[in-house]
Amino acid sequence: MQSLLAASLVTVAATPPGSANDSPKLLADLNQAAALATQLGADRTGGTYYKDGRLVITVTDEAAARTVREAGGVPELVTRSAAELAAVHTELDELAGIPNTAWGEDVESNQVSVEVYGGVSAADQARIAEVAEAHPGAVSINRHGGKLEPAVLRGGYGITSEGWNCSAAFNAANSSNTVYTITAGHCAPGTGNVWYVNDSTQSYQRIGIQTAYRWGGNCDSAGRACDWATIKKDNAALDTYGTVGYWHNVNVQITNSRYAAQNEDADRVGRTSQDKVGHITKPNVTVTYDDGTTLYGMYESTHCSRQGDSGGPLLHGSTALGIVSGGNYVDKPCGDSDAQSDRYTYSTRIQDVLNERGLHVY
Repeated sequence: MQSLLAASLVTVAATPPGSANDSPKLLADLNQAAALATQLGADRTGGTYYKDGRLVITVTDEAAARTVREAGGVPELVTRSAAELAAVHTELDELAGIPNTAWGEDVESNQVSVEVYGGVSAADQARIAEVAEAHPGAVSINRHGGKLEPAVLRGGYGITSEGWNCSAAFNAANSSNTVYTITAGHCAPGTGNVWYVNDSTQSYQRIGIQTAYRWGGNCDSAGRACDWATIKKDNAALDTYGTVGYWHNVNVQITNSRYAAQNEDADRVGRTSQDKVGHITKPNVTVTYDDGTTLYGMYESTHCSRQGDSGGPLLHGSTALGIVSGGNYVDKPCGDSDAQSDRYTYSTRIQDVLNERGLHVY
């Protein structure tokens, strides 16, 4: 069986700067860039993002820029630090709970970007505008069609429990090599329910019991993910591979997991709308769905997702990035690629789940 999906992480390569033998090698590893930004501190950097395939580290002073250049990085001077942007994000979070809204730091524009979808009242839009006006130039407000809904039914390879159909995202294991399948928490909130495989080749084989989940409550932006569930495998006859099964019988081995960067390319796999390419638009978003459920610390990406894609994997090559949660659903089919008719998807950061549950991909 090549269905239940696993997770992984890869380093991102960049083109060497020039041909001279003594030219410094460009900083190309996202983890190293993040460590350098941490070393500089939240008051001297505005974050890291991809531009033309290269990692850019934003800085607020020339001394920090020199430090980045000496490390082989590409610096960019900006007005607002990560600490300032985070403070604005926190102020907006006081409004969290307005249905059909999302906001988070946009490193490239050096702003906090607010997304307003259909159904937001004029009064609530005025509350958001008031925060923006208190921070001139620091907030951008963008309006989109459709309402934000958690994706339901199938996505990626199908799994089912108590009449609910969803998708396996990644397989992971703990230090004792006990295997857990990870999916979206809103698929079947609770614990103790049994999950089964529900795809065309391995229908209704038992996977195991849901041991933990979170959907909405008790999550924040400090590393506690908002929409996830773990299923403890107890069927020895069921093979659980460390792969993501794309359509057309293509299987990608997952080897690592990590946090994503803004503008990083990513694939989203789902049974309803198949394979879609896109990129991460914001890596730390507060989103409130149409039903009033607020999720923190989510990825926002340019993927189209429809009802049926919930729980599917978000990945970059062999790197596990996220678990599809929902998006702005409109009654139109998805296209084949990036930036599809103003469609956005929100995903749980898989690394938060792995860290919290003591798991690793394989």
